[in-house]
Amino acid sequence: MLGILDYNLTEREFEKFKKLIYEKSGINLTNQKKELLKSRLAKRLRVLDMKGFSDYYNYLINNDPDGSELVLMLDCISTNKTAFFREDQHFEYLRNTILPELVVNKRAKGEYTFRVWSAGCSSGEEPYTLAIILSEFLNPVVSWDAKILATDISTKVLSKAKEGVYEKEKVKTIPPNLLQKYFEKEADNGTVRFHVKSLLKNLVIFSRFNLMEEKYPFKKLFDIIFCRNVMIYFDKQTQGKITNKFYEHLADGGYFLVGHSESLAGVKTNFHYIRPTIYKK
Repeated sequence: MLGILDYNLTEREFEKFKKLIYEKSGINLTNQKKELLKSRLAKRLRVLDMKGFSDYYNYLINNDPDGSELVLMLDCISTNKTAFFREDQHFEYLRNTILPELVVNKRAKGEYTFRVWSAGCSSGEEPYTLAIILSEFLNPVVSWDAKILATDISTKVLSKAKEGVYEKEKVKTIPPNLLQKYFEKEADNGTVRFHVKSLLKNLVIFSRFNLMEEKYPFKKLFDIIFCRNVMIYFDKQTQGKITNKFYEHLADGGYFLVGHSESLAGVKTNFHYIRPTIYKK
């Protein structure tokens, strides 16, 4: 079986994969990503015992009727860097400004539902962080109809997220009192892991979803949408298309947050700018 270095990805093949990946996921690969794509897709070529990238491309186009191999390919190229309480300024703003404002408005109208979407949730750290904050703020959270939808295009990271088990290194950014409250500690042969407790798990619904879908199937509007460090993989046209979908599915007065390396500058949108990376409908 061939190794990674034995495969050659021609410019023509690279362009074909770039086009396919863009059409199916919105991810806009630059020419600098050729070697990265080559090394990551070579893993699938080895698994399928294929001789070259053209064989793999043809397989994706002609022999993948249910799209299962396409999902595995996108798993290979997805970057899934995340952490609990990552970019903590967002969570401070959520605690101190967004939640107090939305909860007052909801109570005044006699509404006790809360819907949050973590779009691009990766291995679950973001939605579980949101679940912790909601649980602390909406105390007791069980008195509310509160749900967090957590979606990602990668089935691999969603499987990890649903499991809700994290190594000691992964939970070091969680305040000790919250770690003790919302996680069960397990030690096995010197390895320490932390399991998300059912209180948090019950708040989160994990589902595979491609932001490039023509129609978003959500029946209820969201109060808050987090889509952080996802837009950087899209060109401006795709950013605009997806941002407008988010706008449609956000309740009036709802908030939309992007990553600290992102902005909606140059994107035509009806969102009101609140502060860097935070927008409001």
